[in-house]
Amino acid sequence: MPAIRLRRTLAAAAALPLLAVALTACGYGSDSDDGDDSGSKAPAAAGAKKLSADSVKLGYFPNLTHATALVGIEKGLFQKELGGTSIKPSTFNAGPSEIEALNSGSIDIGFIGPSPSINGYAASQGKSLRIIGGSASGGVKLVVNPKKIKKLDDLKGKRIATPQLGNTQDVAFLNWIAQKGWKVDAQSGKGDVSVVRSDNKVTPDAYKSGSIDGAWVPEPTASKLVSEGAKELLDERDLWPDKKFVITNIIVSQKFLKAHPDVVEAVLRGSVKTNAWINANSDEAKEAANQALEKLSGKPLPAEQLDPAWKSIEILDDPLAATLESEADHAVKAGLLKKPDLAGIYDLRPLNKVLKAEGEPAVDDAGLGVK
Repeated sequence: MPAIRLRRTLAAAAALPLLAVALTACGYGSDSDDGDDSGSKAPAAAGAKKLSADSVKLGYFPNLTHATALVGIEKGLFQKELGGTSIKPSTFNAGPSEIEALNSGSIDIGFIGPSPSINGYAASQGKSLRIIGGSASGGVKLVVNPKKIKKLDDLKGKRIATPQLGNTQDVAFLNWIAQKGWKVDAQSGKGDVSVVRSDNKVTPDAYKSGSIDGAWVPEPTASKLVSEGAKELLDERDLWPDKKFVITNIIVSQKFLKAHPDVVEAVLRGSVKTNAWINANSDEAKEAANQALEKLSGKPLPAEQLDPAWKSIEILDDPLAATLESEADHAVKAGLLKKPDLAGIYDLRPLNKVLKAEGEPAVDDAGLGVK
């Protein structure tokens, strides 16, 4: 995040009773700009019935942890469910800009990480968004220079990168450091471990230059570092019950949800069917995701990065609500967030309706759903 934007974000957060600092998204960037939609709409099906909106504006990251959006758009699975209502896609490289786009009406529905979802909901006092579904779990690793770090205790005194101050991986790493009994100032990143906030796009160069000793990052950045000589030291899945934690969920503006419930339900049908197709056709889905990344960034991921990254991500419909609450608690303990009121952040009724029609079990909101 640029310094000017970070200062503005922190200043705005300081004025809010619930927030100590704005939380940002996880995600591997591309060469595209935030909010880039390339001026295009996915063509609606010819002669198909239009829903209550002419189009739906869908935001997501050019990131493998957003595979549902990548594959669903690439294979036309969302459009099939939307019929005559077209998709207008936009890609983002950071959570704050996607939340801003949702709040301004530039997008209606978005695939996004847990931290910006929490921040957006809390900052609006529960009025801006709802989480309406899950998309992915996992896909985050601690990778290190094996010449300098051979075991976890060796991290003390080293320089470890995270994507952004307060982003999902930053919070997870700060929480892990605290559990080790080490001390780090969350804002500056200084302490027993030096936490270096580094955009995922530049982290590989920082690693090659020796300015960082490792990184706690999402895929495919982690696998890119490994392909350049780093070693995986920890998979974040191993820190969570059942090795599951939310890395990507689906949000919608409350205004759009109220005005166009049929469109929201169609997008969720597209998501559920895309996820089922991905899990039944993993290799083909991996290639479809890579084709989408190539269109967005200008180049595909090489196999030595794509294959291990893809294996570490679980695609699912469940938003894993209990883990979102835990991630909020981690941010509070790190001093990045005042205790937020997350009651009502979820509305899983449309998703559960879709799941029931597909013969799948309902998912749980961990007591944080609308009443």
